[in-house]
Amino acid sequence: MFETNQSEPPRGTAARFDRRATERLAAMAAFAKVVELEGFSAAARDMGVSKSTVSKQIARLEDEMGARLLNRTTRRLSLTEAGLAFFQGALRVLAEAEAAEQTVTHLSTAPRGILKVNAPMSFGVRHVAPALPAFMKEYPELAVALDLNDRVVDLVEEGYDLALRIVRLRDSSLIARRLAPSRSILCAAPDYLARRGVPQGLEDLADHECLLYSYQATGDSWRFQGPGGERQIRVSSRLRANSGDALLQAALGGLGIVLLPSFICHEDVRCGRLVQLLPEWNERSGIDINAVFPANRNLSPKVRVFIDFLATRFGPFPYWDAGLSA
Repeated sequence: MFETNQSEPPRGTAARFDRRATERLAAMAAFAKVVELEGFSAAARDMGVSKSTVSKQIARLEDEMGARLLNRTTRRLSLTEAGLAFFQGALRVLAEAEAAEQTVTHLSTAPRGILKVNAPMSFGVRHVAPALPAFMKEYPELAVALDLNDRVVDLVEEGYDLALRIVRLRDSSLIARRLAPSRSILCAAPDYLARRGVPQGLEDLADHECLLYSYQATGDSWRFQGPGGERQIRVSSRLRANSGDALLQAALGGLGIVLLPSFICHEDVRCGRLVQLLPEWNERSGIDINAVFPANRNLSPKVRVFIDFLATRFGPFPYWDAGLSA
């Protein structure tokens, strides 16, 4: 509603591995070019480097593998048996590297591939899932993997491109973009109000059955902002739940007054199944609906267009608040 620790490699290990892998790939490319053009000088000219650079790369390969790759004479070069086997393998590796580079380039120039998104259950079912048909029609080369749960996922460890979070954001290594405000409203079913009366002020809530969200930060109290400033009211409850939809059903069944996000209860308020109470008092939460993604990743086109799409669809005045009292 409303992460397995693993030991890290010594600092610098990954960087040294990346450097060695890059140097090895460059040497393999130089070797393949020497074979293709039948000479060090021709290969160096084609690659835009010096002949000595190419010679050193080939010599390093031979030293590392402990085998001669080329037979060198004053007139020509020829492959040794080991050189022929290495040449065939090098061509496969270089082709795979080029294909991988082309794939990354292809994915980074337009919204393509699989977009893996995590969202809270209630908001995801009610507002993210209904938005997907229009989004996927607009971006036919994109596939979406949507996971809905109320757990705070580790985006990097679990491979998500982004997550939607409805929280008061604290300092984090994640980058956040606000998609819409999230407001909560007091409401109750007409039959409950007929039995117990309509509260005329916040202090009256102490005499009512209230339905509480299990994980709310304020425990048994609700905090409001309104006429005269900020108020905190302690309430009592016979029912607590960790699901906004469960609390909605309890309120519709006449069990008490509930403080729910408007994105959950807006339809029931608009059609009269629930009555909005004390609209001059707003929950003091500072909570927004945010898209978050890892700061150490480039914002890929698929992530950017999805965030832009949701920001436009929800906006600073989301459709679920239309027609509700301010």
